Amino acid sequence: MTDAPSPHLVLITGMSGSGKSVALHALEDAGFYCVDNLPPELLEAFVAVERAHEAHQIAVAIDVRSAGSLPGLPQRLRVLRAQGLGVTVLFLDASDEVLVRRFSETRRRHPLSVRGHSDERRALLEALRLERELLAELRDGALVIDTSQLRAAQLRTEVKGLLAPSPAALSLVFESFAFKRGVPVDADFVFDARMLPNPHYEPELRALTGLDAPVAAFLAAEPAVAQLLDDITGLLQRWLPELQRDHRSYVTVAVGCTGGQHRSVYLVEQLAQRFAAWWPVLRRHRELDVRLSDSSFWNQTRSGAGSASANAADGDHQAP
Repeated sequence: MTDAPSPHLVLITGMSGSGKSVALHALEDAGFYCVDNLPPELLEAFVAVERAHEAHQIAVAIDVRSAGSLPGLPQRLRVLRAQGLGVTVLFLDASDEVLVRRFSETRRRHPLSVRGHSDERRALLEALRLERELLAELRDGALVIDTSQLRAAQLRTEVKGLLAPSPAALSLVFESFAFKRGVPVDADFVFDARMLPNPHYEPELRALTGLDAPVAAFLAAEPAVAQLLDDITGLLQRWLPELQRDHRSYVTVAVGCTGGQHRSVYLVEQLAQRFAAWWPVLRRHRELDVRLSDSSFWNQTRSGAGSASANAADGDHQAP
């Protein structure tokens, strides 16, 4: 007889417009019992009832719709952890620019915005600033996903990959990016590959990416590339066990180059292959996934995670 899985609670929170409903639907698809907009005062009673019913995977969404009760939520989570419940806080974020655009496109009202304000954009920015202040303590130590450049299908895949298989195991996210578009806000380790030979200057490789065999062959032949791979591997092998002993459930390793197309993509692919033997691994190529607009993400968010068009795109995200 196998032991019953340990009970586990995922708290989904974050910025309004960042995709929390998509994440909640993803966990529901993965077998979690999910509740949206649960008042924080009811969290402990709700968890007790579900544990009595032998529910082992529970997900709740709590955000600024319960603004008055948010200050006491971190203490409630500490109490649940002290009772032996595994708790993961998933914080979805996005840049203010992206959030403003999403609200503008859908003409939705932010939960904290003041009605009748003469300058709607300024009112929305003030509401976002206040929201970040209210959620700051929950964000600290949480699993943070920046959805600014993610499609709904990609977000669902990432949430399932990080939380559904084994919430107690440390998962690795390897992400490629372009420095000219900014460093990923959720990165734990950041490595710079801009000093490596650049396939961009080879005419036959310029239009390709680090996923293509000719680019991979070009970079594999460069001793500096192999040395950087070995150096990153050695550092992560040394410190990942320490992070796991510190009860970390995920680590995001970001590798950047100038355009996020060749060198960083190749390095992420190589690192993911190396570490897949020891840890659950996800790949994310930020600049290669930026083709669709933010409005596409937001429209899928509002139409529901289970729509046929969104489900059909699930295979686009690269996950091992």
